[in-house]
Amino acid sequence: MAKSKSKSAKSAVFTAASAQLLSDLKGAKDKMSAAFLQAAPATAFSAKSMATTTAPETNVVGVGIGEKISDGKNTGVMAVKFLVRVKYSPSEVDKKHQLPRTVNGLPTDVEQVGTFRKLGAPAPVLPPMPNPKLRFRPAQPGCSVGFRDPGNAFIMAGTFGALVKSSQGLFVLSNNHVLADENQLPLGSPIFQPGLLDGGKPLTDRIATLTKFIKLKSTGMNKVDAAIAKALKASLVSNEILFIGKPKGVTPALMDMVVHKFGRTTSYRVGRVTSVNTDVSVQYDTGLYKFSGQIIIKGLNNQPFSAGGDSGSLILERATNKAVGLLFAGSTSHTIANHIKDVLTAFGVTLA
Repeated sequence: MAKSKSKSAKSAVFTAASAQLLSDLKGAKDKMSAAFLQAAPATAFSAKSMATTTAPETNVVGVGIGEKISDGKNTGVMAVKFLVRVKYSPSEVDKKHQLPRTVNGLPTDVEQVGTFRKLGAPAPVLPPMPNPKLRFRPAQPGCSVGFRDPGNAFIMAGTFGALVKSSQGLFVLSNNHVLADENQLPLGSPIFQPGLLDGGKPLTDRIATLTKFIKLKSTGMNKVDAAIAKALKASLVSNEILFIGKPKGVTPALMDMVVHKFGRTTSYRVGRVTSVNTDVSVQYDTGLYKFSGQIIIKGLNNQPFSAGGDSGSLILERATNKAVGLLFAGSTSHTIANHIKDVLTAFGVTLA
């Protein structure tokens, strides 16, 4: 939990980080992820029982690589980042619960992020731009989509992330939990635009059919939360993201990259990438799932980058409009995204 500045010879400003340093950081990150995240029991967070504990197995929700922040200031030094629900002062932490100040001679940093949860329970928001909750024909990425609960126990909505294609046709891309209800929907289930939470009508607003989803694993590490649904007709869908326009290809996410997205709840938001290799645990309705190597983004302009209902949004580099990630979870301060290359590769598709 220490905030001391490391004088290790391995430290370096991130703008001049060597391949060897990045490799060393990844090794140190993987070691800490195994110790504090992957080895922790997959039990749901309870506000009553865990809100005040300093134990790493319940307080640490992510381990990654990022810039060390000291006294609220950017240091320019790469570090192993511990993401915690609550950041306690050193005097409040038992010795047995203290996180290491260095790992393999590399500095560490501790950042408070709250509790990561899937962004699937939207709060009412009045979008200042095109209203993504309306009915669009053709349906555009950035707008509301969703499934119908077979038991009619709830209604929901998420975000149409991107239009993708293969030799088999055109597909709506979003999250598993947006299109497949966390592994629970059968293939062939109808997908609606807008989602039923936003007034979609099952008899008239079906645009696609659930085709494939990457199963969320309760043991081991996941790479993506993603699903695709085949468009009923090409004329029902578009590749033009609301307000943003057509993606101009794909590119890897990089530290300090400025990105933007258009989502069902917060519409247009701009953010900055703070990590491109963070392991996280995320609470879902069906359990706690762990993900490796994820992108972390913080909003700019004193705004959160995303909120409940934005799940599935495509994240793009603002300068080039090239896709970098698929938004799937977050907290009130941080957003988590899959690397878009991992998502497209998993389905054997490309951006349309």
